[in-house]
Order: sequence, then structure tokens, then C-alpha cells
Amino acid sequence: MNPIEGEIFYIDKPLKWTSFEVVKKVRARLRKRLDIKSLRVGHAGTLDPLATGVLTICTGRATKRIEQLQAGIKEYIAHIRLGETTPSFDLETPVDATYPWQHITREMVETTLQDQFTGTIKQVPPAFSACKIDGKPAYKLARKGREVEISAKTLIIDEIELMECGFPQEPTMVIRVVCSKGTYIRALARDIGVALGSGAHLTALRRTRVGDITVDQCETVEALLARLETEDMVSPDRAEQERLEREREINRARARELKAQREAQQRAKQPRQSQL
Repeated sequence: MNPIEGEIFYIDKPLKWTSFEVVKKVRARLRKRLDIKSLRVGHAGTLDPLATGVLTICTGRATKRIEQLQAGIKEYIAHIRLGETTPSFDLETPVDATYPWQHITREMVETTLQDQFTGTIKQVPPAFSACKIDGKPAYKLARKGREVEISAKTLIIDEIELMECGFPQEPTMVIRVVCSKGTYIRALARDIGVALGSGAHLTALRRTRVGDITVDQCETVEALLARLETEDMVSPDRAEQERLEREREINRARARELKAQREAQQRAKQPRQSQL
């Protein structure tokens, strides 16, 4: 394993952990194993503390791939409760309003999901999100009680499926969503509630896929930290030597290419000179 050159780990993020807390745990364990003071570690695609599932962690030079990795199609399983809203659109904040829900039927839900929430849609991200407002994360302003205005963004919902439905007995549903980067499932729950003539918020969320990586391919944080204690590691000195050798080989290959180009140009000129 070569964390300095770059490794990619896939974690099943536990409930109530922030994505950054996972990063800190991995970085601290690697710094201790390698006996170094600093190491670049980052995550691709934030998961809220109350969400679980696929979280991609990159180290070293692999952090340059974060933007590419987080651009992959994502799949979520979302549990939604109708008839109530919260300021954060999930259980992070208490219920702030109640709405009627007895008029909602399963058929109404299925029609609404397919007609209004499939394909290209517009979505206003939650105030309790990492979207920047004048350079500051919106959630920091929202938690201080300040008004937050965020512009709508264009998203693509590739698939949306009603997996479970509590109506007419209970105002609950479970949906599977396959969507593009930047989709806030909390905001999707809010918008579904409005479209159904009620209110709604998330009660649970699990990210089950990012790109080609599914949650069953992921490690727990504990399993990864334990593995990092026993894996063979490329030392910092060796990692630097290997990097320099790769750069030298690139330079040698470039020199050979330039030499071949010059020789080809010289051969191309020779027939003209002989004709003269």
C-alpha cells in the first residue's frame, strides 16, 4: 500500500459521523503508521451525519481524482415521512409544522414521482447544506437563524422507485433514487411533500452506490483502521524514490520521442537535397 502516492478506500459511513470525521480517523492512522506529520486525505461526495453508506476516501496524490470520483451516478434509499416538516428537512432539527396527509394515496404518490421527479428537474438546495453564501457554508448561517437564499440548480433523476408505501394507514414511504451529482435527497423529500399537497422530511437515508461501487463492496471504518495497522506500507522515502524514478522515465520517454521526431524530419529533407 502506498498512501503517499495515493490510495482510494470505500467506506460504509456510520450513522451520526460526519464525512470529515471519517477522513480525520483515516488520516491519523496513516500518519502514525508512516511516522509523518502531514498527509493529504479527502472524501469524494459529502454524506450528512444522519446518512449512511458509500463514502469514498482518497489519500496522497489520489486526492486529485476527487472531482472525477464524486461526479459518478449515485443511488440512495430514502425513508420519508409526510405530514410534517423540519427546517433541515431531516431529523437534525425538530418538527416545525404539520400538514394534512390523509388525502394521499399510493397511486397519487407513484404518479407524482414519475411525472414530476424523473428526468431533468430544478432543485433549491437546503439552507442546512454546504452550499456557499458569500464564501460561507449555508448551514453555518442557517444554524444562527439567518435567512439563506440559494439559487435553484439543474439536476437529473435517472430513476425513482416507490419501494414501500404506508398509505393510507401511515404517512410514510421508502423510495430508491438514482441521480446525478449535487442532488440533495433532503430537498427532494421536501419537494415531494409539496407536490403531494402536504409536507415531508427524511427519517433515514442510505447511499447504496456511487458510480460502479456498491455499499456491499465497502468496509466499515473499524475494519479499515484495523487493516491499516497490518498492511505493508511503502515508506515515505521509498515513495519519493519511486516518484522520482517515474518522472525520470517520463523524461527519458519524452527525450526518445523528440529524438525520433528530429530524425524523421532529417530523413524527410534528404531526398530534396539529393535532387538539388
